[in-house]
Amino acid sequence: MRYHMKRTERTDAMEAYTRALIERMGMLLILMFIMTRLPLFRMLLDRAVTLRTGLLHAVMFGLIGIAGTHAGVLAGPGGMDAAFWIREARPDQLLAHSALIGVVLGGLLGGASVGAGAGLIAGAYAASLDGMAADAYLISTPIIGLLAGLVARFFYEERIIAPIKAFFIGVFAPILQMGVILIATTASPESIRLVNEIGMPMVISSSLGIALFVAMIQVALGEQERAGAAETQRALAVAGTVLPHLEGQLTPDRAAAAARELAGALGVDAVAVADTAAVLAHCGPGAERFRPEHPLASAPCRRALQEDRVLVAEPTRTADEPPHPAGGRLRQRAAALARRGVLESKQGPGAVVLIPFRQAGQPVGALQLFYRSRRQVRRIEEEFAAGLARLLSTQLTLSRAAELEVLTKDAELRALQAQIHPHFLFNTLNSIVTLIRTAPDDARQLTRQLAQFMRASLRTAHSPLIPLSQELEHLGAYLDILRVRFGDQMELRGLSGDGLPDAFIPPSTLQPLVENCIRHGLASRPAGGAAAVEAEADAEGILISVRDNGTGIRAELLPLLGAAPLATLEAVPQAPLGAASQAPLQAGPRAALDAKPPAAEPDAAGASNGLGVYNVNQRLIRLVGAEAALVYENLPEGGSRVTFRLPRARRDAD
Repeated sequence: MRYHMKRTERTDAMEAYTRALIERMGMLLILMFIMTRLPLFRMLLDRAVTLRTGLLHAVMFGLIGIAGTHAGVLAGPGGMDAAFWIREARPDQLLAHSALIGVVLGGLLGGASVGAGAGLIAGAYAASLDGMAADAYLISTPIIGLLAGLVARFFYEERIIAPIKAFFIGVFAPILQMGVILIATTASPESIRLVNEIGMPMVISSSLGIALFVAMIQVALGEQERAGAAETQRALAVAGTVLPHLEGQLTPDRAAAAARELAGALGVDAVAVADTAAVLAHCGPGAERFRPEHPLASAPCRRALQEDRVLVAEPTRTADEPPHPAGGRLRQRAAALARRGVLESKQGPGAVVLIPFRQAGQPVGALQLFYRSRRQVRRIEEEFAAGLARLLSTQLTLSRAAELEVLTKDAELRALQAQIHPHFLFNTLNSIVTLIRTAPDDARQLTRQLAQFMRASLRTAHSPLIPLSQELEHLGAYLDILRVRFGDQMELRGLSGDGLPDAFIPPSTLQPLVENCIRHGLASRPAGGAAAVEAEADAEGILISVRDNGTGIRAELLPLLGAAPLATLEAVPQAPLGAASQAPLQAGPRAALDAKPPAAEPDAAGASNGLGVYNVNQRLIRLVGAEAALVYENLPEGGSRVTFRLPRARRDAD
């Protein structure tokens, strides 16, 4: 009977302690939830812990532990002492507290160092209150924080540990502390009785508090992340609809289209779009009640453009609104309050959000979003406006960069194109000058062929790609000129486009390759030289080759041709230009036709350093693709060959 009565008394005491600790734990959780709003706490969740922030976090969770100490009660021979503020414990009293909530959370979220630091602060404070187990609190609390931090390493990949895991970790913390208390008090009968009474309540309240707090963090972060994701998606959607109207030249028509898109997507009272000099468009359901801010006349708008940040300001009054409303001081006061957003006025201005946007670091314009009241511009609207400004500026900058890249590539291609013909033109003109007195008919024919060649070049100069048939026609005019210049000295075979599938090629691609064969491959052959252009169609496209029967190319130069301009491309050592070009003139005008092909003539195009071949290769790669790169090889029977592949022209399905 006595045993049953003692058991009932102990059960009642445990229930009382549990109820008291849980009730006080609620106030502690409210305090901790407020602390989660601090930026310092977000750094902890993002694992951005340094020595300084680690100390700050240890102090923060240590203070939570101190608050948990005061949220506890005292257990002694006389029963429970539930004072609101625990000042001191008697030597026969034991502290039942919630300090372990802050210490364990410090270890789980901040790591072993934060947990041990928080435990040292909370344990030292609990020990300063004296009582039966003062030394036990000083020893056990830092150890519990340290162990919680070590256990958290097993869950490092989780941003926030799961509440159920935190609950079970929180179960062992009070059990460990009760064990240290029994050791420190030598397991006296009184300490055993008090531990039996407060042990289970502390286990329940501490583990429950830790699990609830972790769940609160998860819910709060989930809401913030969902809100942030929603605003980001909203900003992306709005930017996607507005950006096409803001790219390029910002005209009133494009600004009006952007304003209509914004007014429909955001649901604001009015929208205005301005460049850096004037307001270009203004529309919306309440547009007649607002006057847009002029970018140069409005101080807030100027500041927004100069500082590149979103500003919330009071819009300018409408032109027909009197500066001071009639009707006495009361109406003047109401109008003043309305301008500050305290009261809403049907005619008075509310608030305008100024959103500047830039392109390549330079201000381009500003969006103006009008609201009836300053209270409608919440923090979420300001964050959305800031995100929209960044998105627009970034996309406009990227659009400008892409445009500049296209212009740069076009300029490079035109520069490469301009470098191909000069040396051929100079050589042909020299031949015409030589033939005028001795063979005027040949000079006239050469002049006509040159004119035809230049007309074909001009027709294709502004086209990055032309049909293969046009390029073959252009090559034919070039070969006719060479046949007049060199007569029977060499055999030149071109290619007709009959039977070949449609394909596109950069203009003036084949002519430099044929010229390279003549100038370098056939330079050492006074007679019997041959150069030919061939093509073979297959399933993948058209394989075009240009070959000669000359001396070939040095092996070390084969992988380098076309990859970069080379110091020299001569197949074999040859005479300088002076010796090759002056001798025919001394022997007579007709000797110019009988002379061998000029060897490695230095000219404005830089043919002697492989620039012509390099230009052709770069244009093929950039305009057709890497698979169209030039490939040089020496032929077993002598001479060399260069090949490249063109894809078939794609046809749209009917």
